[in-house]
Amino acid sequence: MSDQLRPRASLRTAVVWEVLKDALDRQVKATGRDALDVLDTGGGTGNFAVPVARLGHRVTVVDPSPNALFALERRAAEAGVDDRVRGVQGDILGLFEVVERGGYDAVLCHGVLEYVDDPAEGVRNAVDALRPSGELSLLAAGLGGAVLARALAGHFTEARQALSDPAGRWGAGDPVPRRYTAEQLTELVSAADVEVGAVHGVRVFADLVPGVLVDTEPGAMEALLKLETAVAELPAFRSVATQLHVLGTKRA
Repeated sequence: MSDQLRPRASLRTAVVWEVLKDALDRQVKATGRDALDVLDTGGGTGNFAVPVARLGHRVTVVDPSPNALFALERRAAEAGVDDRVRGVQGDILGLFEVVERGGYDAVLCHGVLEYVDDPAEGVRNAVDALRPSGELSLLAAGLGGAVLARALAGHFTEARQALSDPAGRWGAGDPVPRRYTAEQLTELVSAADVEVGAVHGVRVFADLVPGVLVDTEPGAMEALLKLETAVAELPAFRSVATQLHVLGTKRA
């Protein structure tokens, strides 16, 4: 797939994008419509929204940051998809103050559950925005990746703290308010009447490999991307990923 049809070919987005694009393709076939209605909660500057719009879909981005929405507008215009991307200010807990219930074929909830006061309500709102049999794409920080990263950095007490902390935090200076295991995320999704289709580990190795190696070694980036894709669904590797991606379908 060309870079034009996906977010920047990076270790942070590649695995999720491939899974998401396949899900959107399935929705196109299932609905018989070439253009889907997609909601991106917390979509920020459009890392996913703009590439989704390039596929021909209509995307609504809900984000609390005016600056992010301004950057989204500029990015969509530069990509020539400003007619298919709409940004509105809001958040997932007040989602239906700015968008309609049951109006979307797919909902993206990426990097949101770490920061909301009530993650269960956030997931319920994301699902309530879906049409029956719509697709939910959920991406959140993984607990195992944080524990591994702190341990490899020599911060063993912090690694143990993250492992035992209810929110998965390694200390007061931790910038991430909440992390999840795959089991916790699938429980949240299942409780919201979504059938889980797949769980992927994202950035299993990417955050552990020295950047200079990836940037200077010929072919290293592509090889690492292939490795990340190969291990994404394997439970042993998924459990130590920096992020976890859950894809599910709203029950009809």
